[in-house]
Formats: sequence, structure tokens, C-alpha cells
Amino acid sequence: MKKDPIIVALTGASGLQYGLRLVRVLAEQSEPVIFMMSPHARLVFEKEMDLELPPQETPEFLESLFSKEIAERIELVRYRDVSAKSASGTFKTRGMIICPTSMNTLAEVANGISSNLISRSADVTLKEGRKLLIVPRETPFSAIHLENMLKLSRLGVTVLPANPGFYHKPKNINDLIDFVVGKILDSFDVNHNLYKPWGSDEEFVEELQTQKNYR
Repeated sequence: MKKDPIIVALTGASGLQYGLRLVRVLAEQSEPVIFMMSPHARLVFEKEMDLELPPQETPEFLESLFSKEIAERIELVRYRDVSAKSASGTFKTRGMIICPTSMNTLAEVANGISSNLISRSADVTLKEGRKLLIVPRETPFSAIHLENMLKLSRLGVTVLPANPGFYHKPKNINDLIDFVVGKILDSFDVNHNLYKPWGSDEEFVEELQTQKNYR
């Protein structure tokens, strides 16, 4: 049985590595993905990775982000294409993930502003009662940011900040990225082995429980 796709959008916050890793893992798991990236996300990516991306409209764009094999499994849509399938509620999806979520995109979604395909797709996801998950990547949060997140949370949106845990004993930055991506996949019931769940490392749990300062 053919699965409905998951929409994954990358916006102009630091931490594009979270979104790219998420898309790669979904594609590796043969999960259909509709992928979109904002112009500001491109700028942040190029700045953080010291790379210059080809134009988004070219076939080489996805291959510059992923391997050719992975790129062939991903459907790329343009940021300004508000006539794309995901802009209509009649197109069935399993939901949408915005990773990372800039504070501008957060504000647009929280206030029903559909100025581009990302915010329009999020609006459609909300109105159709489908799962919407956002990954805010900002610090510190202002009262406006927090109010927007609270507003979306009350509407049923999953707010999953890019805050990696450490109980899985990360050895490098990729382990920290995988922790957050694993949490996102858990929310969409996608199986993975990106990190060990809490309690699976019995020696670590026993060590914590026997510490005198442990509360």
C-alpha cells in the first residue's frame, strides 16, 4: 500500500543539518518526502557549510545536498510555488515538519499568514487536522516567540526545539543531531536506531541511581 508523503521544510534558522539529516533518514527508510527550502535557508546553509548551492530549480540542487540515490527518492517543490500540491487540502499527506523553524516562519504559521509555499502548506496541514511539527532553533526566546509557540501548541502542533539530550552518551556532533532527528521520527511513528532510548543503557541508569547527589 502506497504511503502518503511527509512534507519537510527547511527555513532560515541556524541548524540546517537537522533538516537535511531528517530528509536523508526518511528517504533511506523509503518514506515519501516532499521537500522545500526557503531562500533564507539557502543563505544560512551556504554560510554554515561554506558551500555554494546551484539554483533550486535545477536537477543538481538535490544532488548537492544528498547523494544521487537519495535525491531520486525526494520530490522537490519551489518555495514560491503556491500552486504546488501541498498548497491544497485535497492532496493527502501524513503531515508536515518544519526543521529548523525560523522565528519569522513561526510567526507566520501562528497567525495564519500564507506568504509562501511553506507557510501555506503549514496552514493547510492545520486546517485539515493533520500532524504539524515545528523545530524552533533560536536562543534565547523572546516573549513573542514563546507566545507563538504556546498558541500553536494549543492548536495541537508538536513543538520540538532542537535541544539534544546527553543520556545516550554522544561522542560527536552527529550523535547530537541524530538525537533530535530521532525524536522527530518518533513523533511520526517512523522506526529508527539513531539513539538508545532512556533506560536501555542499564549501567548508566544504575550509576545515576547510586550517586549520593542524585535527586
